Amino acid sequence: MVFKRRSPRSFRQSLTNVVYPGGGWRRSASYVMHRLRRLPDSPERIARGIAAGVAVSCTPLFGLHFISAATVAWIFRGNILASILATFFGNPVTFPIIAVSALEIGKFLLGRERSIKASEAISAFGRIWAELGNNVLAIFTSRPFVWDNMSYFGWDVFAPYMLGGVLIGAVCGPVAFFLSLPVIRAYRNRRLKKLQERFDRARKLDNS
Repeated sequence: MVFKRRSPRSFRQSLTNVVYPGGGWRRSASYVMHRLRRLPDSPERIARGIAAGVAVSCTPLFGLHFISAATVAWIFRGNILASILATFFGNPVTFPIIAVSALEIGKFLLGRERSIKASEAISAFGRIWAELGNNVLAIFTSRPFVWDNMSYFGWDVFAPYMLGGVLIGAVCGPVAFFLSLPVIRAYRNRRLKKLQERFDRARKLDNS
């Protein structure tokens, strides 16, 4: 195949690439920004899509960020592709900061004396996904259904994380909108100016 890699990645390399892209996070961020600026839509709709993606990436809806961001973008008439690309805001670099902040805010709002640590939250997410996977298999096999971690996860982890994450997203989303809108407009204006200059040069050559 034309676009197939000559040397396929091993499972370990593929897993590492999810956590740390081959070209580095800086190159990946530059690629995402390039794609966002070149989306065929109005700057306002693209900026609303970016706001939706950034806001959703602050929530603990892991595995559902794309769908959630697209839904929020659709509700606010934002660009859906922009919202999906903007979920890149939530990455291994920013997730620890978001998680700790959201859990602390959620603890405060729920009136709890102790907040769960980010490492404990990550472990809880791992256990609940394993439990859900087991219960899906239990539908088709003789495995028993197990819900041992659900009550702890729902009240001690998900509730404070979701509450704090929504509030953080409610702040970061509008900030992302107001920061990205002038950048996209400036990029569009600069691009139109370059196209106009090329058109003018080509017209001069035709007239000479």
